[in-house]
Amino acid sequence: MLLATGFAPVSESINYQPKVLTNELQKAGVADISDITEIKLPDSVLKSNRINGKYFLIEGHEESHFKYIYIGRVNSCRAGGCSLSGNPGMDVESEYFDYYMLFDKNKTVQSIRVFNYQATHGQEITARGWLRQFIGHKKNEPLQVDKNIDAISGATISVYAITADVEHKTSLLGYVN
Repeated sequence: MLLATGFAPVSESINYQPKVLTNELQKAGVADISDITEIKLPDSVLKSNRINGKYFLIEGHEESHFKYIYIGRVNSCRAGGCSLSGNPGMDVESEYFDYYMLFDKNKTVQSIRVFNYQATHGQEITARGWLRQFIGHKKNEPLQVDKNIDAISGATISVYAITADVEHKTSLLGYVN
């Protein structure tokens, strides 16, 4: 079952049951969220990968083309705050946004949505039209801004951050049996 974590202030905890996700799942035939369970990645994967989110499995809904969910947070740098090539941490210079991806049984991205954008710039990445370019992405397929992902003027940091995160989280889903 999807659950919010901890007792941290709202701005710090990820909402693992956003209304937009619940609505999308219901439209796809997944009316009972009790059939959604958290997936634990192997410890060997967790030791070498930072994951700021959770994976879920949708069981018992063969009529739905969705099988897996990833809900997570991307920490991105404030403009001028840290290097794009670095891995931004949870420091003062970091901003964030929360998003989800829905995958089919083949672990291919079928839907993606940014549902909580808390950064000061780059909110253009929340546009459904721009996010559609991630649909069909599978593990081991590279995503590169200005090659197969469109850049957005004024949203450079957010574009690079979500692109890297989608590629990384999709590849990690490959470790799930």
